[in-house]
Amino acid sequence: MGKTCLKGGIIVSGSGTRIADLLIEDEKIVRVDTDISDPDAEEIDCTGKYIFPGFIDAHTHFNLHVAGTVTSDNFETGTAAAIAGGTTFVIDFGTQYHGETLKEGLQNWHDMANENGPNSCDYSYHMSISEWNPKVRDEVDDMMEAGITTFKIYMTYPAMMLNDGEIYEVLKKLKEVHSFTGCHCENAPVIDALIKEQKELGNFGPSAHPRSRPDTMEAEAVHRLMVIAKEADAPVMVVHTTNEKALNEIIRARAEGVTAYSETCPQYLFLDKSLYDLPNFEGAKYICAPPLRTKHDQEVLWNAIKSGIIDTVCTDHCDFTLEQRKLGIDDFTKIPGGLPGVETRGDLMFSEGVGKGRISPECLCRVLSENQAKLYGVYPTKGALLPGSDADIAVIDPTRMKIITAADWVTNCDNTPYEGMKLRGCVEKVFLRGNLCVDDGRLIRRGLGRFVKRGVPNYTHVEGK
Repeated sequence: MGKTCLKGGIIVSGSGTRIADLLIEDEKIVRVDTDISDPDAEEIDCTGKYIFPGFIDAHTHFNLHVAGTVTSDNFETGTAAAIAGGTTFVIDFGTQYHGETLKEGLQNWHDMANENGPNSCDYSYHMSISEWNPKVRDEVDDMMEAGITTFKIYMTYPAMMLNDGEIYEVLKKLKEVHSFTGCHCENAPVIDALIKEQKELGNFGPSAHPRSRPDTMEAEAVHRLMVIAKEADAPVMVVHTTNEKALNEIIRARAEGVTAYSETCPQYLFLDKSLYDLPNFEGAKYICAPPLRTKHDQEVLWNAIKSGIIDTVCTDHCDFTLEQRKLGIDDFTKIPGGLPGVETRGDLMFSEGVGKGRISPECLCRVLSENQAKLYGVYPTKGALLPGSDADIAVIDPTRMKIITAADWVTNCDNTPYEGMKLRGCVEKVFLRGNLCVDDGRLIRRGLGRFVKRGVPNYTHVEGK
């Protein structure tokens, strides 16, 4: 593959930036220094451009069967969309469905990742635990051995949820193997009652969705998870944190000694619940769980990212076409839930975060790359621009303009919640293990993605970092 030297760019890490050259040989970064001269290297001028470690998205759902349909992105199209947006490594949620072993769930995800065709970015899985018993408990060790070193549990959805006692046992077991789990936090029984109320009032449209899944029911579940985690003396991650009340529960728990991580997603930073009131079923495009919240919650989340309270920004990428959404045209609970985001996250977060002074480039590096690599057991192979790291690189031109539209994106979906949004500061080039896959903002090479066996988490949360 030869050598490539990125000249004069702004090298970004979680702790600082500096202007330097970066030399790639084959699939690795071999040197980061000023005035690198190598006659065998192809030189690329990166003056004035930011050079980030390839972004990591530890929360995607490709090929997911849900609500009587399947997400419009499978692994082939989803990983292509990811790398088009600067994401060089994704961690999808594999699932052990009722009656299955963890090994069977893992094999199902391996099969899905391979059956669609070659994947375009590196990938791994978390393992979602939907059934807990002694056999499953023993299989946790097998998952760790297979490089599946983090997990997922649910406090909602009948087909997936565990009860509080099972959650406690899961946390205890994962602590034994130096792992942790992400958790979808919502109070399922109360949400069911609220859904019933909305239907009794004759509200079957998208506007009933946020009313039946209020922020209080997310916050209550986060509080309960924190109590369980403290009793288990085990770490835990709250995925897709959406609002101030839920965030305050995490902050309080940390003050009491709980090792609690927090993730949020771009939809909760840029979109709000007023969209559910759009006429003509338009609000269905924005159905996700937990729902979109308020503009006040958006500002709270931005401040939490800046201050280090929120550790990661992932996407919860889970997309459906407009036709698929119509499955719930007469009943909002049957609308497939989830939003596309894996292709737009990097551009959105740089343009509207760094570009508008909400966060620094270093902060962006932490929440999109470095923290995720540490939490999910791949640092410094990924998530860093260091000699010996994989040459996974996203180059952002802070002057590059873009209008988001589903008409010309790579994502296999006919709609985007950010349609028409104008951005300044976008991904220009992306390297996957030294291979140039995106040039001038366009995907030019696919199919180079590999499965990555991950190590144990090696990041301890330090509030305010």
